[in-house]
Amino acid sequence: MFRELLPTDTAKSVFDIDYPKLYREGYRGLLFDIDNTLVHHGDDSTPEVDALFKKIHEAGFQVLMLSNNDEKRVLRFLKNIDSQYICDADKPLPDAYNRACSMLGLPKEQVLMIGDQLFTDVRGANRAGIDSILVHFIKLPEEKWLGFHRYAEFAILGAYLPYKKTKETAAALQKFRRGEILFCDISPTAYKISERKEIIKRSLSNMRSNEKFAKTRTKELLPYIAATHKTNMIRRAPGVELELQENKAVNIDLACRTFNHLVIHPGETFSFWENVGPTTAGRGYKKGRIIRDGRLMPGYGGGLCNLANTIHLLVLESPLTVTELHTHSDALAPDEGPRHPFAAGTSVSYNNIDFRFRNDTDQDFQLTAWCEGEMNYAVLRCEHEFPYVYNLAEEDHHFTKEGDKYYRVSRIYQEARDRKTGELVDRKLIRDNHSEVMYDPSLIPQELLR
Repeated sequence: MFRELLPTDTAKSVFDIDYPKLYREGYRGLLFDIDNTLVHHGDDSTPEVDALFKKIHEAGFQVLMLSNNDEKRVLRFLKNIDSQYICDADKPLPDAYNRACSMLGLPKEQVLMIGDQLFTDVRGANRAGIDSILVHFIKLPEEKWLGFHRYAEFAILGAYLPYKKTKETAAALQKFRRGEILFCDISPTAYKISERKEIIKRSLSNMRSNEKFAKTRTKELLPYIAATHKTNMIRRAPGVELELQENKAVNIDLACRTFNHLVIHPGETFSFWENVGPTTAGRGYKKGRIIRDGRLMPGYGGGLCNLANTIHLLVLESPLTVTELHTHSDALAPDEGPRHPFAAGTSVSYNNIDFRFRNDTDQDFQLTAWCEGEMNYAVLRCEHEFPYVYNLAEEDHHFTKEGDKYYRVSRIYQEARDRKTGELVDRKLIRDNHSEVMYDPSLIPQELLR
């Protein structure tokens, strides 16, 4: 709805608008609200307003009054003004706006709405696909209480007007109003607002959910090892900043401590963020590499995607059920040694982009994770051996160039084989991989480039 409340421009009053400039920009028809836009609510037109419309007509514009008031009030106002009108317009419904364009005989891109209310004039214009100018409403000195909707408008304008200070953000705001970009793409501040909104939404969703999150930790280890993985946390490669890699190791060590020895009982769900929590500087997290807007950059908690990916690999070698998975590129840096399917690519970001799995078996599982030197170790344990052996298989792994970018392409499957006979009993595609290469493409092995 916020997109519907953004005007194309703002002005102090109808007398502060540059009408010749609007004409040069291609507008040919002007729709006007009356009350509190041209005159105070219920008042007749004034000599100044009458003179304004003579100038507007002389500039070449057609004019139409678009009012939610009745015909008697509109005609009284138009006593000395030459204008078509629509009364009882039911703004912000778009029907009257569309009818106004037909009456003027103009396409929507040549018509502009001028009014004083975001929730009626501007919102209706946006719904109809018409540009708008919001003017400050006319208020008498003795008026103290303005109504709840006015204070809501103040709040929205307080968030909107700062973005008009630079050409870049003003242009981005109009792209957002037209639906060409998301709100988070307007500016870094808008991104932070959107991020906070998503965090609040996920927190509320978790509170309302019937999902039972695993919370029990015990020093005793379950007897059977289901899967193990170790990952080198620090990559040393051209273009990879060592400090961010070392910070990543710190972040992973902190996160491991939040769920080491966690037991996932039957029916319970493991949530990465329900255990790890916010990755703030105050909790000791450092700036590692994160991906934002398709670009690698420093960010607090950076590198935890590696830890989530390691846990994901454990789960893929077990009968546990992945219930939430997000992915990013698994070509962030050149491969170190032989290629391992899904060696990277699991994505997490506090707290709305989560990694979750559920224990749908009849036995307890236990997750242990810790760091030693530059290595991250993770082990999945359970009470007893299960009847199948799980592994990953990758097909058609190669790199390809598309336009100016390079991509890693493959299909990755999870296979289940009978533990006793080795017979394949299940095979499912878990990732149709098409990952943008985020490092120097000259480091791609030429024999893998197609």
